[in-house]
Amino acid sequence: MSQFFQIHPDNPQERLIRQAVEIIRKGGVIAYPTDSGYALGCHLGDKKAVEKIKQIRRLDQKHNFTLVCSDLSDISTYAKVDNSIYRLLKAHTPGAYTFILEATTEVPRLLLHPKRRSIGVRIPEHNITLALVRELGEPLMSTTLIMPGEDDPQTDPYDIRDILEHQLDLVIDGGACSMEATSVLDLRDLPPVVVRAGKGDLSPFE
Repeated sequence: MSQFFQIHPDNPQERLIRQAVEIIRKGGVIAYPTDSGYALGCHLGDKKAVEKIKQIRRLDQKHNFTLVCSDLSDISTYAKVDNSIYRLLKAHTPGAYTFILEATTEVPRLLLHPKRRSIGVRIPEHNITLALVRELGEPLMSTTLIMPGEDDPQTDPYDIRDILEHQLDLVIDGGACSMEATSVLDLRDLPPVVVRAGKGDLSPFE
């Protein structure tokens, strides 16, 4: 049965953030709030945890996982970014966007699309998410918490606990989230290609 932490969305309690990160480091799968709905997260490259997330969401091998970062300093380690793309990222992060980029060899193979060495990268505008990633000291492997057969992400931590309490190690209650998923932009070639229209404003990319 999952643990349930109530963490303040504006001033996350350091003690609870540390406990949450310890669960992640030990191979746990967590549900946590972002600026665009709740997401599932686990330790980068933890095969067992990634498989658990795939089972929960019934994902196939073609799903692009996302690396949630605290700032742009991590991105060049995991994605190939030239100056023009870096400027674009800097202008629009943090925010409700997921950017598809060419992955470097630092990204574990199990997170990659089998035919494309691409990875999603995200810097959310949410204090709990950023506190988790900073405490973790590396990106959080993540995917939006959309249940099979549904189109919208989960937004209520109590609903998540009811549905997934036997499959998750932790649910973080950071309050209700937006009902929209992120906007997804493919930046592997410019101009950007809109893969999914979501919460993030797309007008700067058109």
